[in-house]
Amino acid sequence: MPSLISPDSPAPVITVDGPSGVGKGLVTRWLSQRLGGWHRLDSGALYRILALAAERAGVPDSDGSAVAALVPDLHIEFAGDTEHDEAILVHGENWADAVRAETSGALASRIATLPEVRAALLQLQKDFRRPPGLIADGRDMGTVVFPDAPLKIFMDASADERAARRYKQLSDKGIPATLDGLCVEIRARDARDRNRPIAPLKPAEGAEVVDTTGLSPAEVIGKVESLLRRYGF
Repeated sequence: MPSLISPDSPAPVITVDGPSGVGKGLVTRWLSQRLGGWHRLDSGALYRILALAAERAGVPDSDGSAVAALVPDLHIEFAGDTEHDEAILVHGENWADAVRAETSGALASRIATLPEVRAALLQLQKDFRRPPGLIADGRDMGTVVFPDAPLKIFMDASADERAARRYKQLSDKGIPATLDGLCVEIRARDARDRNRPIAPLKPAEGAEVVDTTGLSPAEVIGKVESLLRRYGF
């Protein structure tokens, strides 16, 4: 079993990659609490925040250099222990609702294909790594950003199930949506993420794959708990 802290690493990292709607948020929040307050990085939210910042600044999402130029001025903080009390603070303003909207996910998926954007956000993501440790949630955390992580988890679930979960989330919040429309959006986003030429969505080498299709939240946590024990956390 690899050491949790390598000589050239400031803090250990657990990466949790996978497409939207597989339960990464549930797992990363639980991991942070289980491991005594480890920091969390929601890298997908960074892309959504940047996409929203570009939209608000009138910057075309096809202009990689112009979108990337917005990164140095972003001041971002994640707060809250559950989905219900989540706050995503950008310059002190809570953008959580806008960041979690389906339209933001589509915008983020488009700018994530731009090499200038990925390069600009890479160091920002690495800067989240600090003691006592980091739980990094995203699509390329284990393959690109933190390839030295001692435990890499790749979560997956069927598109139909993920659409149903998202539909329930939106319905509970009173946000109109259709199940068929969500399924189409999810499949399209999956295709972009899995087939992009730079950092495509895929399990990292040595990743532990957790398929959450048909599993309850407690069953998902049980699988992750088993991985923690196996890896000595």
